[in-house]
Amino acid sequence: MTGYRPEFEAALRLFARVSEAMINQGYERPILVGGAAVELYSLSQLNTGDFDIVTGAQGVFEENLRQHGFTKPSGAGTATRGWVHPELKLGFEVVSATLLDGMADRGRVKLVDLDMDGKVAVIALEDIIADRMGQFASGSAPEMREQAALLFKLYDQADKDYMDDRIKYESGGDYGVSDFEN
Repeated sequence: MTGYRPEFEAALRLFARVSEAMINQGYERPILVGGAAVELYSLSQLNTGDFDIVTGAQGVFEENLRQHGFTKPSGAGTATRGWVHPELKLGFEVVSATLLDGMADRGRVKLVDLDMDGKVAVIALEDIIADRMGQFASGSAPEMREQAALLFKLYDQADKDYMDDRIKYESGGDYGVSDFEN
């Protein structure tokens, strides 16, 4: 892998090893979403502070994190939702059991092969752009439009029909692919 900041690549490789452990135990591969997916697609042009994960087997995933050296911080003044690794600057957190509330096409999830470390599943580019536009349209995250626009610009091979439908759904019909093409 080239082009990624070292701490992101190290976290991604560790996520691949945890993912492979889950596959070997008979579970579905967890899916990378959120800012870490944006960082992966943007080749670290946009950075994240954590790895948001979708998995229907949260307990198994978290046990695998623990077996790979992660701990769950506790005590006053610490966030207790995520897991951290002593060698990484990025935390891991399960954010959902279903991919975008079941609205994303799981068949579009991308598998990224990290050689000896294994493979990681990443939300489809079209879905992460739509998710960002939904957050922007809600008014809660104005910076998400810029992230979506950068990803759109970087990947002209995206399925624009699917993406348009997803953006319209996530934004309540307020936005679509045409907002990026002008």
